[in-house]
Amino acid sequence: HVHNLNTPAIGRHVERDLEILTAIGEGRPLTQRDLSRRLGVALGLTNLYLKRLAKKGYVKFIDFPRRPAARKRLRYLLTAKGLAEKSQLTYEHMAYSLSLYRRARQTLREALEQLPQNGLKRVALYGPGEAAELAYLTLKELGLEPIGVFGRDAGGHFLGLPVRPVAELAHEECDRIVLATFDRPEGLADELAALGLPIEKFVTLRRPVPKEKRSSSA
Repeated sequence: HVHNLNTPAIGRHVERDLEILTAIGEGRPLTQRDLSRRLGVALGLTNLYLKRLAKKGYVKFIDFPRRPAARKRLRYLLTAKGLAEKSQLTYEHMAYSLSLYRRARQTLREALEQLPQNGLKRVALYGPGEAAELAYLTLKELGLEPIGVFGRDAGGHFLGLPVRPVAELAHEECDRIVLATFDRPEGLADELAALGLPIEKFVTLRRPVPKEKRSSSA
């Protein structure tokens, strides 16, 4: 499984190529519809991605044996060139992921390490997932225990804690709210601020771009 690290450093098309090459490289029967569901994109886009990879020589299409009345089906195979490309993209993805995790951890430590000394210990986590796992471990290293985990979709558990609806955060006494996402945090911060949550308590894993710079670059 390839994690969604939608950032300029890894490149969205690079991430998508790796997802497709990984899926095809698993060797199981795979239709375009299967692949589009796995990627979470439209069937037409999946077709374009596959054609582009085939044009580069990474993927080849082979007709399935079929009865005369059966619909035409294709089997997708990695070429030797495609296998080499997949290995290179995997290496780049892992290297970038490790760098991303290190930077996120450092940003979080800098934002939170003074809290216990100032008597502030109530930290909430928003967004259960891989980024929240890193945030949780960093909190524990600092001697902080999250008061709760909140998400857009409540239900289930995360690291033994129930995932609560984000609306409850507005009524929770907390000193900081960690927005646990590896994506750019501005959109999520605006979304939570619109729910009445205090922006001054937000802590992000990536430093947000100031609003004046965002508007000038729009």
